Amino acid sequence: MAEALTTHGNANAAEHADYLDYPKGLLSWLTTVDHKRIGLMYMWSVMFFFFVGGMFALLIRIELLSPKHTIMTAEVYNRVFTLHGAIMTFLVIIPAIPAALGNFALPLLIGAKDVAFPRLNLTSLYVYWAGAVMAVVVLVMGGVDTGWTFYTPYSTTTGGGVTLMVMAAFVLGFSSIFTGVNFIATIHKLRAPGMGWFELPLFAWGMYSTALIQILATPVLGITLLLLVMERVLGVGIFDPQLGGDPVLFQHFFWFYSHPAVYIMILPAMAVISEVIPTFSKKTIFGYKAIAFSSVAIALLGFLVWAHHMFVAGMSLFAGAIFSFLTFFIAIPSAIKVFNWIATMWRGSISLDAPMQYAISFLLIFTIGGLTGLFLAALSTDVHLHDTYFVVSHFHYVMAGSNLIALLAGIHYWWPKMFGRMYNETLASIGCVLVFLGFNATFLPQFVLGSRGMPRRYYNYLPEFQSLHVASTIGSWLLAAGLFLILAYLLASLRKPKTAVANPWGGRTLEWEAMSPPTMHNFDGQPVLKHGPMTIAPTAPWWAWKKRHTERGRDLRDVSNEYSDTYH
Repeated sequence: MAEALTTHGNANAAEHADYLDYPKGLLSWLTTVDHKRIGLMYMWSVMFFFFVGGMFALLIRIELLSPKHTIMTAEVYNRVFTLHGAIMTFLVIIPAIPAALGNFALPLLIGAKDVAFPRLNLTSLYVYWAGAVMAVVVLVMGGVDTGWTFYTPYSTTTGGGVTLMVMAAFVLGFSSIFTGVNFIATIHKLRAPGMGWFELPLFAWGMYSTALIQILATPVLGITLLLLVMERVLGVGIFDPQLGGDPVLFQHFFWFYSHPAVYIMILPAMAVISEVIPTFSKKTIFGYKAIAFSSVAIALLGFLVWAHHMFVAGMSLFAGAIFSFLTFFIAIPSAIKVFNWIATMWRGSISLDAPMQYAISFLLIFTIGGLTGLFLAALSTDVHLHDTYFVVSHFHYVMAGSNLIALLAGIHYWWPKMFGRMYNETLASIGCVLVFLGFNATFLPQFVLGSRGMPRRYYNYLPEFQSLHVASTIGSWLLAAGLFLILAYLLASLRKPKTAVANPWGGRTLEWEAMSPPTMHNFDGQPVLKHGPMTIAPTAPWWAWKKRHTERGRDLRDVSNEYSDTYH
């Protein structure tokens, strides 16, 4: 009897232990099906490969300090360039927000205890690691020099580790598909009672739209890469003109996936910003349905504009005009989001905590990237700007910069929920400023380089371009300094006690009803939605309650707990 009571007591303790502490041991992490732990392992993996890809980027910028040879040969430069692009695209940007933040936050946001298929979730992580190991093996073998797009016939005729790198991208595609299937099933089937489609948090709408693209577009890339491997290994003539193939066909197949993949990168970033801005503006989101439907519209329209990457590939003027129109048209749902975010901030009581600083940085960077995309959508200007540094800068503003800034916003926003610890707010502000200034100092000069005719991917260049390249390289150092500072203070916060309150920002979605950090099963019971849409504040807003009670000298944790007991 005593033994039974002890067992029951241990089970009770385990039930209320946070997910970081129970169960203990490395094996428990490697075999876990807890979405929160899987999300954290994705996050640390993405951070590691971001460091590797970022080091390659710094090497590229150092080489471009002078017009001639600086630190590497032309052959090494091509390999470094290819590995930078492939690692940052397939191992960092595409999985960063959906696999890391999405896995951690989505079930909490909709009141679920886990994702729909926990074992499939763990499988997706191991598939990601398998693809990453294949990419690392290629790095050890000496790399590839085809460029991250693997354009044929060059990728079908060169040596090196092209086949293994292509297969690594093929394997990584399965990880994306598994994650997409899981998110769609989770949102359909595991929403909290009372949560209809228009009570979903906007983060869930963004993840849902992203999952649709992952499921529908990724198989196209998988088949394309498999055909490329067949051509290299078996000599089947598909893309190589010497074997009767068509290299432009590869471009159509590749961009039919890779342009929707652009929205696999940016839609999750928009989803994070849609959560951060209302919280720190202390307002209901402006135009909830417009933002929700614009996410779906971007996902669907993304399948129709792939050939704007191929205006100079020999397509007819009529086809070019159609794709140009569609490219201009897809700017409309993106603009809807930007205008609605700004309208949400209008007359709000804005708190400039670190997540909000990143959200405002995102608005500026994404707007620059989006507006410069209109230049590339116009046939006349695209002919001049195609394959120049203008395209490089535009891509980094829309994809790398916007995605990175939103990822940092999401990490800072949910960090107290993930680990139960608060970071140093002053250092966070300094880090945000360094990242914002460093990013713009790196890539703004590249717009000028491209408009003056500097081709991308070149190892040598004319001396007249050197001053802008030097400015861009110095900017990359500033950006790196900001990122290392962010990593330092986030890791330093893990040494602090777990003192973060359940709702440090005054958020109004369900994840803030869980402990910080959450228990293994997220919530003590099943949350039931009673307040209507999740974007509507409770009767007594948290920020007013916090101000009124903390001014009396009370502890913030006690105030947070009392608020939750009273209003939820």
